[in-house]
Amino acid sequence: MTKHIATIKKWVNLFLQVLSRLFLSIKNLFMRQFNKNIYTRIVFINVMCFVICIIALIAYFDFSIERVLNNHAQQELLRKATRSNFALLQQEQWQWLVPSNEKEANISDSQQEKLRFLADVFDTRITVFDNEGNIVATSAKQEIVPGMQVEKRFISAISNSEIIVGQTLNRDTKERIFTAVVPMGESADTITNGILLEAKPAKLDGYIAQIRFYLIVAGTFVLLIIIFISIYQAVHISRPISELTTVMAELNNGNHVELEDKFSLDEFKALTEQFNKLTVKVQKIQDENQSVEKERTRLFAEISHELRTPLTAIQGFVEAIQDGIVEDKDLMDRYLAIINSQTIHINRLVDDMLQLSRLESGSINLEKLPLDLVPLTLQVIESMEALAESRNTQILLESDLQEANILGDMDRIQQIIKNLLQNGLNATENGEIKMSIKQQGDEVLITIKDNGIGISSEDLPNIWDRFYQSKVNKSNNKLKRGSGLGLVIVKQLVQLHNGTIEVESQLGKGTIFYIAFPAMKVKGVPRGRFV
Repeated sequence: MTKHIATIKKWVNLFLQVLSRLFLSIKNLFMRQFNKNIYTRIVFINVMCFVICIIALIAYFDFSIERVLNNHAQQELLRKATRSNFALLQQEQWQWLVPSNEKEANISDSQQEKLRFLADVFDTRITVFDNEGNIVATSAKQEIVPGMQVEKRFISAISNSEIIVGQTLNRDTKERIFTAVVPMGESADTITNGILLEAKPAKLDGYIAQIRFYLIVAGTFVLLIIIFISIYQAVHISRPISELTTVMAELNNGNHVELEDKFSLDEFKALTEQFNKLTVKVQKIQDENQSVEKERTRLFAEISHELRTPLTAIQGFVEAIQDGIVEDKDLMDRYLAIINSQTIHINRLVDDMLQLSRLESGSINLEKLPLDLVPLTLQVIESMEALAESRNTQILLESDLQEANILGDMDRIQQIIKNLLQNGLNATENGEIKMSIKQQGDEVLITIKDNGIGISSEDLPNIWDRFYQSKVNKSNNKLKRGSGLGLVIVKQLVQLHNGTIEVESQLGKGTIFYIAFPAMKVKGVPRGRFV
């Protein structure tokens, strides 16, 4: 016996496991379909909502129709009880209904027929009982046995002159029976009996089932309409999303296509507008990246070219010295001097590249203090007198200002002036460089003018480009060549001081640089010190 129980438990557990796995599989399948796309989600949600609503509607219909029919049946039974009371009171022999010790237990055939007639007319069962609950007359085809009584709750209707309407359950058939009890008599003084009417509810299940069927048919038709509308709605919503997906795929492939603004919904209009803005921004970023990439490639090529020339020269002279080809001391000294100058050129080029990289990346922090440009410029000129003498060139400063105050970084301002003077000395031999410092309105203007070889109108727009060398500088071996980064660095430093720089030049006549800085009035503020 224990073995059989264990086997049964085993099979029951196995069945429950299979049923649980089947339920999980169906649930996962449903969730996958539900979360698959907009079509299925909208259709599923709408269909589920409608099914739930139609089931709730049918349940509410069953509940409400039953309540309405029951109330109607009870009110109708009460009306029949009132009419039965009236009909019995109209009979001439209604007094026989009053119980008497001399009266026999059974009513006469004529009285029984009268109750049956009323019961047939009203389709009910009529029972007359006294104030003690004893049945004195009934329309049922049965003999009244002494001691037969109605329920105790009906007896109070006689003494209290109340009307009772309700329903009971037949103990034998388990069917519902509607009951109505009214006092029998014309006034409270004459009431000695009560009338009980009993009726079975009408067989309306078939009608209710038919109405329910019509509701289901109508609901199915409405469900089909809802499915059609849901599909249309899903297509209408997903179409712009699909178009957006296609355009985004094109954008991902590098093809810039703007999304047409042809949708009526505000959300899609806003999405289209934002996407088109994003497309323009991506296009701009890609163009900038391409420009940066081209610039990087060009920069590497220029750096390689700028470094290759001095390195090639150094390598050639070093190999000549190592191979013992150079025996003359003067020639050896000349080679070593060239190697030294090329090494200095490479160092200056590397320093300028690093400084320009820091300027362009914004990693240079300026320590701006009130500065007087007059003594600062004189200091720079003094530091470059030796170089000017080697070029047989004079540097002159003209200024009628006692002080020219600006807010700037002393080292960077010195670098600006020094680079421009050195650029002028490189382009000038046996000449002069004139500098002037003036104040025009809210600006301090520095002018640096040389009478060197000048710059052609063709080369002038390109002097601010990195590693740019004018054709005159390249062809003239007597001129000292720079790194090609000096003017680029100067322009960056001037802009960091909120200033402007401009240039004028004529080939063979010289060049003029104009630098303007915002002027400031200094009262009691410590100035930058000049050493």
